[in-house]
Amino acid sequence: MNPPRRSPQGPHRKRDAERTRERLLEAAEIEFGEHGYAGARISAIARRAGVNQQLISYYFDGKEGLFRALQDRWKTISGQFTAADRPLAEVVTDFLRLNVEHRSGARLLAFSGLTDTEPMPDDPIFAGMVDDLRRRQENGELAADLDPAYVMLVLFSAVLAPTVVPQVARQLTGLAADSPEFHQRYATQLELLVAHLAGTRPPAPDQRS
Repeated sequence: MNPPRRSPQGPHRKRDAERTRERLLEAAEIEFGEHGYAGARISAIARRAGVNQQLISYYFDGKEGLFRALQDRWKTISGQFTAADRPLAEVVTDFLRLNVEHRSGARLLAFSGLTDTEPMPDDPIFAGMVDDLRRRQENGELAADLDPAYVMLVLFSAVLAPTVVPQVARQLTGLAADSPEFHQRYATQLELLVAHLAGTRPPAPDQRS
């Protein structure tokens, strides 16, 4: 006769809870990305995560709480790329890679814009992006006659484009927007674009590391 199974305690229970939360967040990113906030179903998220639906209420207090936790997760992940001492070109291409790796998150942003129904109030992170670009402008990384807010909008849109409008990317370049070749070429072009925004002449391709 097998001994009764004991419930995890202490550190084991904490790790189990963390893993469950992470599975729910990963499942939510896919579900929200495919159906938007309004179309996403709690039951489908729980099914994707392989957990009981009641755990969403337990950990996140429902659908809206899960959505906000997903936004916070995205900020944490993206925050590592925004260090002030990193060149702007690196920041932009890293966000391009991040959107490729988290395609559902980029799709969710697209849904947010098309439906404008997601519970997304004014977020200071966007003001922080503009402030960072304004600081970079003062340091010579951006031409003085450019408006940092509008430049940020252009760059933000640029890194989302391969996920949001892949058919346009394919028509324009002849390459599939999810192919490694496209990503490599597009990242190179974004680096050159950022260099031109600074009003400087970028190095020749064979001079770049």
